[in-house]
Amino acid sequence: MKLGSIALTAAVLAGGLAGAVGDASAQAKEQFFPALVYRTGAYAPNGVPFANGYVDYLKLVNAKGGINGVKIVFEECETGYATDKGVECYERLKGKHGGATLFQPLSTGITFALTEKVPADKIPLITAGYGRADSADGLIFKWNFPLLGTYWTAADILVQHIAKREGGTAKLKGKKITLIYHDSPYGKEPIALLQEEAKLYGYELQLLPVTHPGVEQKSTWLQIRQHRPDYVFLWGWGVMNSAALKEAVATGYPRDKMYGVWWSGAEPDVKDVGAAAKGYHAVALQHGPEPDSKVVKDVLALVHGKGEGTGPKEEVGQVLYMRGLISSMLGVEGVKRAQERFGKGKVMTGEQVRWGLENLALDQKKLDALGFGGVMRPVSTSCADHVGAGWGRIETWDGAKWAVANDWYEADQSVIKPLVKASAEKYAADKKLQPRTPADCQS
Repeated sequence: MKLGSIALTAAVLAGGLAGAVGDASAQAKEQFFPALVYRTGAYAPNGVPFANGYVDYLKLVNAKGGINGVKIVFEECETGYATDKGVECYERLKGKHGGATLFQPLSTGITFALTEKVPADKIPLITAGYGRADSADGLIFKWNFPLLGTYWTAADILVQHIAKREGGTAKLKGKKITLIYHDSPYGKEPIALLQEEAKLYGYELQLLPVTHPGVEQKSTWLQIRQHRPDYVFLWGWGVMNSAALKEAVATGYPRDKMYGVWWSGAEPDVKDVGAAAKGYHAVALQHGPEPDSKVVKDVLALVHGKGEGTGPKEEVGQVLYMRGLISSMLGVEGVKRAQERFGKGKVMTGEQVRWGLENLALDQKKLDALGFGGVMRPVSTSCADHVGAGWGRIETWDGAKWAVANDWYEADQSVIKPLVKASAEKYAADKKLQPRTPADCQS
Protein backbone atom coordinates (compact mmCIF):
# COMPACT_ATOMS: atom_id res chain seq x y z
CA MET A 1 0.00 0.00 0.00
CA LYS A 2 2.87 2.35 0.81
CA LEU A 3 4.38 1.78 -2.63
CA GLY A 4 1.05 2.61 -4.25
CA SER A 5 0.92 5.87 -2.32
CA ILE A 6 4.42 6.74 -3.45
CA ALA A 7 3.46 6.09 -7.09
CA LEU A 8 0.35 8.23 -6.77
CA THR A 9 2.24 11.05 -5.08
CA ALA A 10 4.88 11.00 -7.80
CA ALA A 11 2.20 11.23 -10.47
CA VAL A 12 0.44 14.12 -8.78
CA LEU A 13 3.74 15.94 -8.28
CA ALA A 14 4.57 15.40 -11.95
CA GLY A 15 1.27 16.95 -12.93
CA GLY A 16 1.72 19.79 -10.43
CA LEU A 17 5.19 20.64 -11.63
CA ALA A 18 4.01 20.73 -15.21
CA GLY A 19 1.11 22.96 -14.25
CA ALA A 20 3.46 25.30 -12.40
CA VAL A 21 5.16 26.15 -15.68
CA GLY A 22 1.94 27.94 -16.50
CA ASP A 23 1.99 27.91 -20.28
CA ALA A 24 0.11 25.80 -22.80
CA SER A 25 3.27 24.71 -24.59
CA ALA A 26 4.48 22.81 -21.54
CA GLN A 27 1.15 21.06 -21.10
CA ALA A 28 1.06 20.27 -24.80
CA LYS A 29 3.84 17.78 -24.22
CA GLU A 30 1.95 15.73 -21.61
CA GLN A 31 -0.17 12.68 -22.42
CA PHE A 32 -2.39 11.87 -19.43
CA PHE A 33 -2.98 8.23 -18.51
CA PRO A 34 -5.43 7.88 -15.62
CA ALA A 35 -5.06 4.60 -13.72
CA LEU A 36 -8.06 3.02 -12.03
CA VAL A 37 -6.56 0.65 -9.46
CA TYR A 38 -7.47 -1.35 -6.41
CA ARG A 39 -4.61 -1.55 -3.97
CA THR A 40 -6.99 -2.06 -1.04
CA GLY A 41 -9.88 -4.39 -0.32
CA ALA A 42 -10.62 -8.04 -0.96
CA TYR A 43 -9.08 -8.05 -4.44
CA ALA A 44 -5.89 -6.15 -3.64
CA PRO A 45 -3.57 -9.20 -3.80
CA ASN A 46 -4.46 -9.46 -7.51
CA GLY A 47 -5.04 -5.79 -8.22
CA VAL A 48 -1.69 -4.58 -6.88
CA PRO A 49 0.65 -6.47 -9.24
CA PHE A 50 -1.48 -5.49 -12.24
CA ALA A 51 -1.35 -1.82 -11.18
CA ASN A 52 2.40 -2.01 -10.62
CA GLY A 53 2.99 -3.44 -14.07
CA TYR A 54 0.71 -0.85 -15.65
CA VAL A 55 2.54 2.07 -14.04
CA ASP A 56 6.02 0.64 -14.52
CA TYR A 57 5.49 0.46 -18.28
CA LEU A 58 4.49 4.13 -18.37
CA LYS A 59 7.66 4.91 -16.44
CA LEU A 60 9.66 2.79 -18.90
CA VAL A 61 8.26 4.74 -21.85
CA ASN A 62 9.21 8.00 -20.16
CA ALA A 63 12.69 6.67 -19.40
CA LYS A 64 13.08 6.04 -23.14
CA GLY A 65 12.01 9.58 -24.04
CA GLY A 66 8.22 9.34 -23.99
CA ILE A 67 5.87 8.70 -26.91
CA ASN A 68 7.90 10.25 -29.72
CA GLY A 69 9.00 12.92 -27.26
CA VAL A 70 5.65 13.36 -25.50
CA LYS A 71 6.02 12.59 -21.81
CA ILE A 72 3.36 10.60 -19.99
CA VAL A 73 1.79 11.86 -16.79
CA PHE A 74 -0.36 9.44 -14.80
CA GLU A 75 -2.54 9.55 -11.73
CA GLU A 76 -4.03 6.65 -9.82
CA CYS A 77 -7.51 6.50 -8.32
CA GLU A 78 -8.54 3.75 -5.89
CA THR A 79 -11.74 1.89 -6.82
CA GLY A 80 -11.62 -1.04 -4.42
CA TYR A 81 -13.14 -2.99 -7.37
CA ALA A 82 -16.45 -1.22 -6.61
CA THR A 83 -18.46 0.01 -9.58
CA ASP A 84 -19.67 3.19 -7.90
CA LYS A 85 -16.13 4.14 -6.87
CA GLY A 86 -14.91 3.38 -10.38
CA VAL A 87 -17.45 5.79 -11.84
CA GLU A 88 -16.44 8.44 -9.28
CA CYS A 89 -12.79 8.00 -10.26
CA TYR A 90 -13.68 8.32 -13.93
CA GLU A 91 -15.56 11.57 -13.35
CA ARG A 92 -12.74 12.92 -11.19
CA LEU A 93 -9.94 12.12 -13.64
CA LYS A 94 -11.44 12.46 -17.10
CA GLY A 95 -10.73 16.17 -17.43
CA LYS A 96 -7.42 16.41 -15.57
CA HIS A 97 -4.00 17.19 -17.09
CA GLY A 98 -5.54 18.33 -20.36
CA GLY A 99 -7.95 15.39 -20.60
CA ALA A 100 -7.76 11.63 -20.28
CA THR A 101 -6.12 9.66 -23.09
CA LEU A 102 -8.13 6.52 -22.32
CA PHE A 103 -9.37 4.50 -19.38
CA GLN A 104 -8.69 0.90 -18.40
CA PRO A 105 -11.29 0.01 -15.73
CA LEU A 106 -9.85 -3.37 -14.61
CA SER A 107 -13.39 -4.41 -13.72
CA THR A 108 -16.21 -5.71 -15.86
CA GLY A 109 -18.77 -4.00 -13.61
CA ILE A 110 -17.04 -0.63 -14.02
CA THR A 111 -16.75 -1.33 -17.76
CA PHE A 112 -20.51 -1.80 -18.05
CA ALA A 113 -21.08 1.52 -16.26
CA LEU A 114 -18.49 3.49 -18.25
CA THR A 115 -19.70 2.07 -21.56
CA GLU A 116 -22.71 4.38 -21.09
CA LYS A 117 -20.51 7.44 -20.45
CA VAL A 118 -17.54 7.34 -22.83
CA PRO A 119 -19.40 8.04 -26.12
CA ALA A 120 -20.40 11.51 -24.89
CA ASP A 121 -16.94 12.19 -23.43
CA LYS A 122 -15.13 10.69 -26.44
CA ILE A 123 -12.68 8.70 -24.36
CA PRO A 124 -11.82 5.11 -25.36
CA LEU A 125 -11.97 2.15 -22.98
CA ILE A 126 -9.39 -0.64 -23.17
CA THR A 127 -10.55 -3.83 -21.48
CA ALA A 128 -7.79 -6.27 -22.41
CA GLY A 129 -9.07 -9.73 -21.62
CA TYR A 130 -12.20 -8.63 -19.74
CA GLY A 131 -15.29 -6.44 -20.05
CA ARG A 132 -18.21 -6.98 -22.41
CA ALA A 133 -17.73 -9.79 -24.92
CA ASP A 134 -20.20 -8.15 -27.31
CA SER A 135 -18.07 -4.98 -27.40
CA ALA A 136 -15.84 -6.83 -29.85
CA ASP A 137 -18.27 -5.37 -32.41
CA GLY A 138 -16.74 -1.97 -33.20
CA LEU A 139 -19.63 -1.06 -35.50
CA ILE A 140 -21.82 -0.64 -32.42
CA PHE A 141 -19.32 -0.22 -29.56
CA LYS A 142 -17.19 2.53 -31.08
CA TRP A 143 -15.32 3.36 -27.86
CA ASN A 144 -14.78 -0.11 -26.32
CA PHE A 145 -11.67 -2.17 -27.03
CA PRO A 146 -11.62 -5.66 -25.46
CA LEU A 147 -8.17 -6.22 -26.96
CA LEU A 148 -6.52 -9.68 -27.10
CA GLY A 149 -9.64 -11.60 -26.15
CA THR A 150 -12.96 -11.68 -24.30
CA TYR A 151 -14.49 -14.13 -21.86
CA TRP A 152 -16.10 -15.87 -24.82
CA THR A 153 -12.60 -16.33 -26.21
CA ALA A 154 -11.53 -17.89 -22.92
CA ALA A 155 -14.57 -20.14 -22.57
CA ASP A 156 -14.25 -21.45 -26.12
CA ILE A 157 -10.54 -22.20 -25.68
CA LEU A 158 -11.30 -24.18 -22.51
CA VAL A 159 -13.95 -26.21 -24.32
CA GLN A 160 -11.55 -26.79 -27.22
CA HIS A 161 -8.89 -27.98 -24.81
CA ILE A 162 -11.02 -30.48 -22.93
CA ALA A 163 -12.41 -31.73 -26.26
CA LYS A 164 -8.83 -32.38 -27.34
CA ARG A 165 -8.13 -34.07 -24.03
CA GLU A 166 -11.19 -36.32 -24.47
CA GLY A 167 -10.40 -37.18 -28.09
CA GLY A 168 -12.60 -34.76 -30.04
CA THR A 169 -15.75 -32.67 -29.68
CA ALA A 170 -17.93 -35.76 -30.23
CA LYS A 171 -16.55 -37.12 -26.97
CA LEU A 172 -17.99 -34.17 -25.05
CA LYS A 173 -21.52 -35.54 -25.40
CA GLY A 174 -22.83 -36.50 -21.99
CA LYS A 175 -19.90 -34.97 -20.12
CA LYS A 176 -20.68 -32.78 -17.13
CA ILE A 177 -19.05 -29.34 -16.83
CA THR A 178 -19.58 -27.13 -13.81
CA LEU A 179 -18.94 -23.39 -13.97
CA ILE A 180 -18.14 -21.84 -10.59
CA TYR A 181 -18.40 -18.13 -11.15
CA HIS A 182 -18.08 -14.84 -9.30
CA ASP A 183 -21.67 -13.60 -9.00
CA SER A 184 -21.04 -10.33 -10.85
CA PRO A 185 -21.06 -9.11 -14.46
CA TYR A 186 -17.53 -10.56 -14.77
CA GLY A 187 -18.50 -14.03 -13.65
CA LYS A 188 -21.67 -14.14 -15.75
CA GLU A 189 -19.94 -13.21 -19.03
CA PRO A 190 -18.96 -16.77 -20.17
CA ILE A 191 -22.40 -18.27 -19.57
CA ALA A 192 -23.91 -17.46 -22.97
CA LEU A 193 -20.98 -19.03 -24.84
CA LEU A 194 -20.89 -22.14 -22.65
CA GLN A 195 -24.64 -22.61 -23.05
CA GLU A 196 -24.38 -22.28 -26.83
CA GLU A 197 -21.59 -24.84 -27.02
CA ALA A 198 -23.49 -27.16 -24.67
CA LYS A 199 -26.19 -27.26 -27.35
CA LEU A 200 -23.61 -27.85 -30.08
CA TYR A 201 -21.58 -30.57 -28.36
CA GLY A 202 -24.07 -32.13 -25.97
CA TYR A 203 -22.36 -31.58 -22.65
CA GLU A 204 -24.32 -30.85 -19.48
CA LEU A 205 -23.63 -27.44 -17.94
CA GLN A 206 -24.07 -26.73 -14.24
CA LEU A 207 -23.91 -23.10 -13.06
CA LEU A 208 -22.84 -22.32 -9.49
CA PRO A 209 -22.57 -18.64 -8.52
CA VAL A 210 -20.38 -17.58 -5.60
CA THR A 211 -21.16 -14.41 -3.66
CA HIS A 212 -18.51 -11.68 -3.33
CA PRO A 213 -15.78 -11.90 -2.18
CA GLY A 214 -15.90 -15.71 -2.48
CA VAL A 215 -14.39 -16.89 0.80
CA GLU A 216 -17.36 -19.07 1.70
CA GLN A 217 -17.81 -21.91 -0.82
CA LYS A 218 -18.68 -24.97 1.28
CA SER A 219 -22.22 -25.26 -0.09
CA THR A 220 -20.86 -24.85 -3.63
CA TRP A 221 -18.44 -27.71 -3.22
CA LEU A 222 -21.08 -29.87 -1.54
CA GLN A 223 -23.06 -29.56 -4.79
CA ILE A 224 -19.97 -30.48 -6.78
CA ARG A 225 -19.41 -33.55 -4.62
CA GLN A 226 -23.01 -34.59 -5.25
CA HIS A 227 -23.03 -33.77 -8.98
CA ARG A 228 -19.56 -35.23 -9.69
CA PRO A 229 -18.73 -33.17 -12.81
CA ASP A 230 -16.08 -34.31 -15.25
CA TYR A 231 -14.59 -30.81 -15.30
CA VAL A 232 -14.83 -27.65 -13.24
CA PHE A 233 -14.32 -24.21 -14.82
CA LEU A 234 -13.39 -21.52 -12.32
CA TRP A 235 -14.33 -17.88 -13.08
CA GLY A 236 -13.01 -16.34 -9.90
CA TRP A 237 -11.03 -13.33 -8.76
CA GLY A 238 -8.94 -12.63 -5.71
CA VAL A 239 -9.44 -14.78 -2.64
CA MET A 240 -12.24 -16.70 -4.40
CA ASN A 241 -9.66 -18.59 -6.44
CA SER A 242 -7.55 -19.88 -3.57
CA ALA A 243 -10.72 -20.64 -1.58
CA ALA A 244 -11.97 -22.80 -4.46
CA LEU A 245 -8.69 -24.70 -4.67
CA LYS A 246 -8.68 -25.29 -0.91
CA GLU A 247 -12.23 -26.64 -1.08
CA ALA A 248 -11.25 -28.88 -4.01
CA VAL A 249 -8.47 -30.31 -1.84
CA ALA A 250 -10.83 -30.77 1.11
CA THR A 251 -13.50 -32.52 -0.98
CA GLY A 252 -11.03 -34.58 -2.98
CA TYR A 253 -11.91 -33.10 -6.37
CA PRO A 254 -8.94 -33.69 -8.70
CA ARG A 255 -7.10 -30.46 -9.42
CA ASP A 256 -6.14 -31.64 -12.90
CA LYS A 257 -9.84 -31.55 -13.82
CA MET A 258 -10.07 -27.88 -12.82
CA TYR A 259 -9.55 -25.06 -15.33
CA GLY A 260 -9.56 -21.37 -14.54
CA VAL A 261 -10.03 -18.31 -16.70
CA TRP A 262 -6.93 -16.10 -17.06
CA TRP A 263 -7.95 -14.09 -13.98
CA SER A 264 -7.81 -17.32 -11.98
CA GLY A 265 -4.36 -18.33 -13.16
CA ALA A 266 -1.78 -16.12 -11.46
CA GLU A 267 0.66 -16.52 -8.59
CA PRO A 268 -1.60 -15.05 -5.85
CA ASP A 269 -4.29 -17.62 -6.73
CA VAL A 270 -2.15 -20.65 -5.91
CA LYS A 271 0.65 -19.57 -3.59
CA ASP A 272 -1.39 -20.19 -0.40
CA VAL A 273 -2.35 -23.66 -1.61
CA GLY A 274 1.13 -24.51 -2.90
CA ALA A 275 1.85 -28.14 -3.71
CA ALA A 276 -1.76 -29.13 -2.98
CA ALA A 277 -2.86 -27.19 -6.07
CA LYS A 278 -0.52 -29.16 -8.33
CA GLY A 279 -2.18 -30.04 -11.64
CA TYR A 280 -4.59 -27.11 -11.65
CA HIS A 281 -4.87 -25.43 -15.07
CA ALA A 282 -5.85 -22.02 -16.38
CA VAL A 283 -6.09 -20.26 -19.72
CA ALA A 284 -3.08 -18.07 -20.41
CA LEU A 285 -4.08 -14.84 -22.16
CA GLN A 286 -1.27 -15.33 -24.67
CA HIS A 287 1.40 -14.65 -22.03
CA GLY A 288 2.27 -16.45 -18.82
CA PRO A 289 4.98 -15.50 -16.36
CA GLU A 290 7.68 -13.90 -18.53
CA PRO A 291 10.77 -13.24 -16.33
CA ASP A 292 13.20 -13.69 -19.23
CA SER A 293 11.49 -11.37 -21.71
CA LYS A 294 13.32 -8.33 -23.04
CA VAL A 295 10.66 -5.91 -21.78
CA VAL A 296 11.10 -7.25 -18.24
CA LYS A 297 14.86 -6.81 -18.50
CA ASP A 298 14.29 -3.24 -19.69
CA VAL A 299 12.01 -2.50 -16.74
CA LEU A 300 14.51 -3.93 -14.30
CA ALA A 301 17.34 -1.90 -15.82
CA LEU A 302 15.65 1.42 -16.59
CA VAL A 303 12.96 1.63 -13.91
CA HIS A 304 13.79 -0.59 -10.94
CA GLY A 305 17.51 -0.19 -11.56
CA LYS A 306 17.11 3.54 -10.97
CA GLY A 307 15.08 3.07 -7.79
CA GLU A 308 11.81 4.04 -9.49
CA GLY A 309 10.00 0.70 -9.46
CA THR A 310 6.41 0.80 -8.30
CA GLY A 311 6.41 -2.47 -6.35
CA PRO A 312 8.80 -5.24 -5.31
CA LYS A 313 11.35 -6.24 -7.92
CA GLU A 314 10.51 -9.92 -7.33
CA GLU A 315 7.06 -9.58 -8.92
CA VAL A 316 8.36 -8.11 -12.19
CA GLY A 317 7.58 -10.70 -14.87
CA GLN A 318 4.87 -12.53 -12.92
CA VAL A 319 1.51 -13.20 -14.56
CA LEU A 320 -0.58 -10.25 -13.34
CA TYR A 321 2.35 -7.85 -13.49
CA MET A 322 2.75 -8.82 -17.16
CA ARG A 323 -1.00 -8.33 -17.70
CA GLY A 324 -0.69 -4.76 -16.45
CA LEU A 325 2.45 -4.20 -18.50
CA ILE A 326 0.78 -5.44 -21.69
CA SER A 327 -2.39 -3.41 -21.06
CA SER A 328 -0.28 -0.29 -20.61
CA MET A 329 1.67 -1.04 -23.78
CA LEU A 330 -1.55 -1.39 -25.80
CA GLY A 331 -2.63 2.07 -24.68
CA VAL A 332 0.74 3.61 -25.50
CA GLU A 333 0.75 1.96 -28.92
CA GLY A 334 -2.73 3.34 -29.56
CA VAL A 335 -1.33 6.84 -28.98
CA LYS A 336 1.68 6.12 -31.16
CA ARG A 337 -0.53 4.84 -33.97
CA ALA A 338 -2.71 7.94 -33.69
CA GLN A 339 0.39 10.14 -33.99
CA GLU A 340 1.17 8.49 -37.31
CA ARG A 341 -2.01 10.04 -38.67
CA PHE A 342 -2.53 13.19 -36.62
CA GLY A 343 1.02 14.36 -35.91
CA LYS A 344 4.12 12.64 -34.61
CA GLY A 345 5.32 14.13 -31.35
CA LYS A 346 1.96 15.76 -30.58
CA VAL A 347 -0.43 15.13 -27.71
CA MET A 348 -3.38 13.06 -28.89
CA THR A 349 -7.00 13.60 -27.86
CA GLY A 350 -9.20 10.71 -26.74
CA GLU A 351 -10.94 10.75 -30.11
CA GLN A 352 -7.64 10.54 -31.98
CA VAL A 353 -6.46 7.71 -29.72
CA ARG A 354 -9.69 5.85 -30.46
CA TRP A 355 -8.71 5.91 -34.13
CA GLY A 356 -5.26 4.66 -33.22
CA LEU A 357 -6.67 1.75 -31.21
CA GLU A 358 -8.99 0.90 -34.09
CA ASN A 359 -6.05 0.74 -36.46
CA LEU A 360 -3.51 -1.13 -34.37
CA ALA A 361 -1.04 -3.11 -36.44
CA LEU A 362 1.31 -4.74 -33.95
CA ASP A 363 3.09 -7.29 -36.10
CA GLN A 364 5.86 -9.54 -34.84
CA LYS A 365 8.57 -7.10 -35.84
CA LYS A 366 6.98 -4.34 -33.77
CA LEU A 367 6.42 -6.64 -30.81
CA ASP A 368 10.04 -7.76 -30.94
CA ALA A 369 11.22 -4.14 -31.03
CA LEU A 370 9.06 -3.33 -27.99
CA GLY A 371 10.54 -6.25 -26.06
CA PHE A 372 7.45 -8.47 -26.27
CA GLY A 373 8.93 -11.13 -28.56
CA GLY A 374 7.92 -14.57 -27.28
CA VAL A 375 5.40 -12.96 -24.92
CA MET A 376 2.42 -12.45 -27.19
CA ARG A 377 1.16 -12.78 -30.74
CA PRO A 378 0.43 -9.95 -33.21
CA VAL A 379 -2.62 -7.73 -32.75
CA SER A 380 -4.50 -6.16 -35.65
CA THR A 381 -7.75 -4.26 -35.14
CA SER A 382 -10.28 -2.67 -37.51
CA CYS A 383 -13.51 -0.70 -37.48
CA ALA A 384 -15.53 -3.87 -37.02
CA ASP A 385 -13.02 -5.86 -34.93
CA HIS A 386 -12.07 -4.25 -31.64
CA VAL A 387 -10.40 -7.39 -30.26
CA GLY A 388 -7.56 -7.87 -32.72
CA ALA A 389 -6.51 -11.36 -31.58
CA GLY A 390 -8.11 -14.48 -30.14
CA TRP A 391 -5.27 -16.71 -29.03
CA GLY A 392 -4.54 -18.51 -25.79
CA ARG A 393 -2.64 -21.38 -24.26
CA ILE A 394 -3.09 -23.58 -21.21
CA GLU A 395 -0.85 -23.15 -18.20
CA THR A 396 -0.49 -25.66 -15.37
CA TRP A 397 0.61 -25.17 -11.77
CA ASP A 398 3.38 -27.68 -11.01
CA GLY A 399 3.23 -27.08 -7.27
CA ALA A 400 5.80 -24.28 -7.29
CA LYS A 401 5.38 -22.33 -10.53
CA TRP A 402 3.23 -21.93 -13.63
CA ALA A 403 4.29 -23.89 -16.71
CA VAL A 404 2.79 -22.69 -20.00
CA ALA A 405 2.11 -25.26 -22.71
CA ASN A 406 3.37 -24.75 -26.25
CA ASP A 407 0.06 -25.56 -27.95
CA TRP A 408 -1.84 -22.48 -29.09
CA TYR A 409 -5.60 -22.36 -29.43
CA GLU A 410 -7.49 -19.81 -31.51
CA ALA A 411 -11.06 -19.08 -30.47
CA ASP A 412 -13.69 -20.46 -32.83
CA GLN A 413 -15.19 -17.38 -34.46
CA SER A 414 -17.88 -19.42 -36.20
CA VAL A 415 -19.46 -19.80 -32.76
CA ILE A 416 -18.45 -16.48 -31.23
CA LYS A 417 -19.26 -14.01 -34.02
CA PRO A 418 -23.00 -14.82 -34.22
CA LEU A 419 -23.25 -14.42 -30.45
CA VAL A 420 -21.42 -11.09 -30.60
CA LYS A 421 -23.63 -9.87 -33.45
CA ALA A 422 -26.87 -10.84 -31.73
CA SER A 423 -25.88 -9.33 -28.37
CA ALA A 424 -24.47 -6.13 -29.90
CA GLU A 425 -27.57 -5.63 -32.05
CA LYS A 426 -29.79 -6.09 -29.00
CA TYR A 427 -27.74 -3.49 -27.14
CA ALA A 428 -28.06 -1.09 -30.07
CA ALA A 429 -31.81 -1.62 -30.24
CA ASP A 430 -32.22 -1.12 -26.48
CA LYS A 431 -30.13 2.07 -26.57
CA LYS A 432 -31.57 3.25 -29.90
CA LEU A 433 -28.10 3.37 -31.48
CA GLN A 434 -27.35 3.33 -35.18
CA PRO A 435 -24.46 1.06 -36.26
CA ARG A 436 -21.53 2.90 -37.79
CA THR A 437 -21.37 3.53 -41.50
CA PRO A 438 -18.34 2.99 -43.78
CA ALA A 439 -17.84 6.77 -43.77
CA ASP A 440 -17.76 6.84 -39.96
CA CYS A 441 -15.18 4.07 -40.01
CA GLN A 442 -12.76 6.44 -41.76
CA SER A 443 -13.16 9.16 -39.13
